[in-house]
Amino acid sequence: MRQSRSAVIKAGLYLITLAIVVYVVVYMPTPYMINQPGTAEEIKPMVTIPSGDPEEKGTFMLTTVSVSYANLAMLATSQFQAHTEVVRKEPDRNEKEYATQQQFYMSNSQSNAIMAAYNLANVKYEIVPEYVFVVGLSKTLAPKGDFQSGDIISELEGHKVKRFEDLPALLQGKKAGDQAEVVLSREGKEIRQQVELVEIGQDEALPKAGLGVSVGEVRKVMPADKSKEVKFADTRIGGPSAGLMFTLEIYNQLTPGDLSKGYRVAGTGTIAEDGTIGSIGGVQFKIVASHREKAEIFFVPEANYKDAKAKADEIGTSMKLVPVKHVQDALRYLQDLPAKTPPVT
Repeated sequence: MRQSRSAVIKAGLYLITLAIVVYVVVYMPTPYMINQPGTAEEIKPMVTIPSGDPEEKGTFMLTTVSVSYANLAMLATSQFQAHTEVVRKEPDRNEKEYATQQQFYMSNSQSNAIMAAYNLANVKYEIVPEYVFVVGLSKTLAPKGDFQSGDIISELEGHKVKRFEDLPALLQGKKAGDQAEVVLSREGKEIRQQVELVEIGQDEALPKAGLGVSVGEVRKVMPADKSKEVKFADTRIGGPSAGLMFTLEIYNQLTPGDLSKGYRVAGTGTIAEDGTIGSIGGVQFKIVASHREKAEIFFVPEANYKDAKAKADEIGTSMKLVPVKHVQDALRYLQDLPAKTPPVT
């Protein structure tokens, strides 16, 4: 009996020890993230324009960085993986808030890409605000209501909210400690609540009352000609850096002919409404991802060119790197390219 009881105790201790080891190695959070090459994905299946020109013998590709919240096992194996970077997480970074922020950046990127392409193609349009949503909660002035990242702010003080500017206008004259009626939409459910306002703003002489949340605005770009309306498929990709490549794909569909000239064209860069291209992070990982997908041309923001060139030389890719500051730089390069001759079979 004693031996049997001893065996049971040993087995129990073994299972407890195993469970602790698994938790520490797999589930216990660490203050680190791992960046790696992500994907280079064709954009054409993501973009639909009713009257768009479908001709595209090559392809335009957006590029991504794979970002993972690291456990101990991942940290250990990352030392033996090429093109991997371990970085510390930002303080107080919340995964849900980060995901919402990246979705917001992507939405803005798509809107800016549509406007830039419309301007290039001389398509008239207007901006239609759709809704305002919660991006994150203030770390210094904690909100006193039930808010979560991703909540849509449907109403404030009995009035519909469509634009960012609606919020301060509807709270004008209120002070910290006052109550405000807020209606949220969370995963399809309505949440109605009275929220105590908190003091916001930097000027102590002019205190302002607010909800204590950071917000984003989703806008729709509506062309005068409905047949030129751009619709995006849900890609589950976040961030602002696909703006340039979205613009090229949209412009290609809005205009006759094949802008790709038969080439596999990858790239990165934020886009502004006027076509200005901004720098991005993680360009070295995007170079690797594009090389793996056999890209022949890579458009890179001029500010990122040095890092991109260093990684391209390191991996020995034949991919042509083209530095750009404005979408017109990319258009001129493509328009001057001879059409690619298909291989003889």
